[in-house]
Amino acid sequence: MTEEPQKNYAELRRSRRAKVAKAVRVRPSEGRDEHFEDFPISVNASKHGIYFTSRRAGYYKGMRVFVTFPFTSAHDPMKSEYLAEVKRVEDLPHGKFGIAVHLLMTV
Repeated sequence: MTEEPQKNYAELRRSRRAKVAKAVRVRPSEGRDEHFEDFPISVNASKHGIYFTSRRAGYYKGMRVFVTFPFTSAHDPMKSEYLAEVKRVEDLPHGKFGIAVHLLMTV
């Protein structure tokens, strides 16, 4: 039996990531997904993606979401909202999940 080589996600990235702990707002963009608002904190970010941790189950690879980053308030005129796709969901200790999203376009 041969083992499948582990993916090195750092090699798949198009740009460098910066360690940044900022509030994020995440909502599903498609009607087939149950509506929610999640307010996790980012772990790192680049101009093409964000990695954050959440206690919310239900994220899945390929899920389309609206991401506001950084999030300060719903009425902040400087907020940046993106359409994004979940690229990776990791099980983490203590009931948390690591979520990697690829930013597709600004909304």
